[in-house]
Amino acid sequence: MAKIGFIGCGNMGGALAKAVSQADASNEIFLADLNTAMMNALAGTISAQPSDAQAIALECDCIFMGVKPQVLADCFAGIKDALANRETKPVIVSMAAGVAISDIKRMSGIDSVIRIMPNMPVSVGAGVVLACAENISDEQKSDFENAMSKVGIFDWLEEKYIDAASALSGCGPAFVYMFAQALADGAVACGLPRDKALLYAAGTLEGSARMILGSDKHPEKLKDEVCSPGGSTIMGVKALEDEGMRGAAISAVIAAYNRTKELGK
Repeated sequence: MAKIGFIGCGNMGGALAKAVSQADASNEIFLADLNTAMMNALAGTISAQPSDAQAIALECDCIFMGVKPQVLADCFAGIKDALANRETKPVIVSMAAGVAISDIKRMSGIDSVIRIMPNMPVSVGAGVVLACAENISDEQKSDFENAMSKVGIFDWLEEKYIDAASALSGCGPAFVYMFAQALADGAVACGLPRDKALLYAAGTLEGSARMILGSDKHPEKLKDEVCSPGGSTIMGVKALEDEGMRGAAISAVIAAYNRTKELGK
């Protein structure tokens, strides 16, 4: 049994707390957030214990920092003495975009750090969580992987790649939602009821993603298999190319990456 604390349990922190609570019922989960009403509601939903940052800093084995990059330093300043006074140091888990492990270690005074970038679909068990770490034992690594077992895809990678990867997986759901809505709008324009259009758009995206994950075929090959010569699909593909869909998607990820780097400064 481990004590796992979440300092900041808004949209992303709350989604991760929910996933962690489902991974191992023997773990004790503690929550701290300035929005006490939201914190208490989440605690009741996932059988966690409402707490505060100081208590979490003093007692928990693993501490998730679910606060924005702009306030991370201030948050650590408030608990740094509590962390320093501990005989057994915790593992710090940061999800602050663009903030390097070296900065997290400096702000917290803790050497064992895991830096993650989750996305919102972890709330339904179909997310992506990227992770890199320094100074964690094999046991701590295994325990953390177990805690992440209900998030969806969990993957370790070198820290030098995490900002680029998070511009895709962390920001990508917003881009996908826009594309889903656009597909639905097209079908509505052709006369399909809105509720049906949204259902079919979402189902099409989900099924297509499963095809990519479940096949060793390149997405280009999968696309070609749908496009019959002179058919409807290839004309739709041409329209997307004519409107610059591929270039717009590339630009979106690059823009998100550049902003992530700015936030980490």
